[in-house]
Amino acid sequence: MKKIFVFLTLFLVLTSCSQQAAVNDDMLRIEKAEGYTHVTVMNPWRKGEVLQSYVLVDKNKELPSSLPDGVVVRTPLQKALVYSEVHATPIAELGCVNAIGSVCDAQYFKTPEIVEGLKTGKVVDCGTVTAPLVERIVSASPDAIILSPMENTGHGAIERLGVPIIEMADYMESSPLERARWIEFLGLLFGKEAEAEAIYQRVETEYNDLKSKVADVKERPVVLSETVMSGVWYVPGGQSYRANLFRDAGAEFPWSDDASTGSLALDFPQVLDRAQNADCWLVTVWGYDLTRKSMLGLYAHNDKFKAFQEGNVYYVNSAVSRLFEETPFHPERLLKEYIKLFHPELLPDYQLVYYKKMGE
Repeated sequence: MKKIFVFLTLFLVLTSCSQQAAVNDDMLRIEKAEGYTHVTVMNPWRKGEVLQSYVLVDKNKELPSSLPDGVVVRTPLQKALVYSEVHATPIAELGCVNAIGSVCDAQYFKTPEIVEGLKTGKVVDCGTVTAPLVERIVSASPDAIILSPMENTGHGAIERLGVPIIEMADYMESSPLERARWIEFLGLLFGKEAEAEAIYQRVETEYNDLKSKVADVKERPVVLSETVMSGVWYVPGGQSYRANLFRDAGAEFPWSDDASTGSLALDFPQVLDRAQNADCWLVTVWGYDLTRKSMLGLYAHNDKFKAFQEGNVYYVNSAVSRLFEETPFHPERLLKEYIKLFHPELLPDYQLVYYKKMGE
C-alpha cells in the first residue's frame, strides 16, 4: 500500500493533477546579454509574478561587473543534484548524464548510468524528495540542485546551503510543446545550448506533423482517463496538458467544456454520469499487468463503463514503462501513442511502446 501511495503522489506531481497549471503565458523567459544569460521562471500559480530569476555565467570566464538581480549559476554544471528522473532523462539525452553527481528518490531512477552509479557510489543517494539528507548533499557538493517547485512550499534546509536551486516548473505547463521547450533551459545549464535547440526543433516539427494527420478526422472517439482511487477520481481539466494531448490526437474528452488547466477531483458517480459511454479508457498502474479481474479489484463498479465492457481499456505499468520519464520533453512520442489508440488506421506501421491492452 505504501508503494502505491508513493507512486500516486509522484504521478500527481508529474501530471499536474493536484494543482492548477500555469495561469500565465510564457512561463520560461530566456534573454541573452553580454557575458551572461538571464533566465526568468514565472510563477505558475500567481499571474505576472516571478518565481525565480537566474543569471547564467560561463564558469571559465570572469563575472561581468554588472549583473541583473537573480541567482548566479556558473555553467556548465558538472555535478548537479537532480531530484527526478523526469529531468535526468533529458540531461542524459543532451549527453551530460555524467554531470549528475547525486539524486533524490533513487529507487525511481531508470537511466542505466545513474542506476549503475548508485551501485558503485559514483552517484550519491541523497534521500527522498520530501526529506533530503543534508549531510549527504553537503558531501556530494553539487554545483546546483534541480527540482520541481510546489505551490506555497519552500525547500527546507537545502535553501541554507548556498547552492543554486533550479526550479524546473515545466510540469505546470498546459501546452505539451511549451513544456518540451524547457529542454532549452537544461541545455543552457549544461553547456549544450545548440543541442537542446535542435532537439526541441525536431520535437516541434514531428508533433505538428502528427497533429495535422488527425486535423480532418470525422470520427473522434471519446477517451476516459485513470480511475477512482480512495474515493477520488482525478480527471484532467478541460484545458490541461493531458486534455490538450487528447485533443491534438483527434479524441473527444468528456470535460472539454471545463476551463481549468489543472485537474478535477470527482467521485465515481460524477465520472460515470459523463463518461459511461467513452470509447477508450486509459489507466496507469504500478507493478502489475492490468486484467479485467484486477480492474474490478481497483473498483467493483468499473464494469459499468462501455470501454470496459468492450475491452477497450489500455494501461501503462509505470514500474517498468518510461512513459512519464520519456514523454514530458518528447510529447510527440505520447501523441503518436494516442493517435495509434484513437485512430490506428493513420499509423498502420506503428507499434505501441508505452500502453498495453487490458488482459482477460
